[in-house]
Amino acid sequence: MRLVRGNVAGSLLGILMCGAIGGFAAWFAVTAWEIEGVPGAIIAAAIGMFVATALWVGGSSLLRMLGVLR
Repeated sequence: MRLVRGNVAGSLLGILMCGAIGGFAAWFAVTAWEIEGVPGAIIAAAIGMFVATALWVGGSSLLRMLGVLR
């Protein structure tokens, strides 16, 4: 099945999955490093956004390479 541009449901699902994984990675990192308060929140936000963005870019590139997306 070939997905077309503008598949809003697929994009929303991908955004939610990448955001959830990024948020979990950020929480895990800040907890492991025992950082609390405002510095912990800032570091968690940066890590979460980085991981979520990397997953989104990697996933969309992979799907384009496989021909699932155009």
